[in-house]
Amino acid sequence: MKATFGAGCFWHVEDLLSKTKGVTSTAVGYIGGQLPNPTYEEVCTDQTGHAEAVEVEFNPNEISYQELLDVFWNNHNPTTLNRQGPDVGNQYRSAIFYHDEVQKEIAEKSKNSLDESKKFNDPIVTQIIPAPKFYKAEEYHQKYFKKQGF
Repeated sequence: MKATFGAGCFWHVEDLLSKTKGVTSTAVGYIGGQLPNPTYEEVCTDQTGHAEAVEVEFNPNEISYQELLDVFWNNHNPTTLNRQGPDVGNQYRSAIFYHDEVQKEIAEKSKNSLDESKKFNDPIVTQIIPAPKFYKAEEYHQKYFKKQGF
């Protein structure tokens, strides 16, 4: 099965998810913008509308979509609009790109539950939207942390 998440710089998100039990593969890329086949440099202009994202293939017999959402929620700040840490811009937005109605329902319930828990002082701004075409990022971005020895 497939899941796609935007949670700031895709290097960290990909590294985290690639080490998650039940995840069989990850790819970093760009999603949700107007420009076909964008480059990293184009996305960084904050003009294409794309988010940096990680597309995850996972084995639902080993990890559920809800468990992936738990990893997502617990490893970034979903209350900062278009920002994660020092990274600022629309490409760093918090977003869940669902692949079917079941994922949409689970994601919305998960977001509502987290909001109601008052874990965060500010409201959650994470987008939950249908997954449009995912454009795989340049090869040097794939498994970036691993390639850098982190």
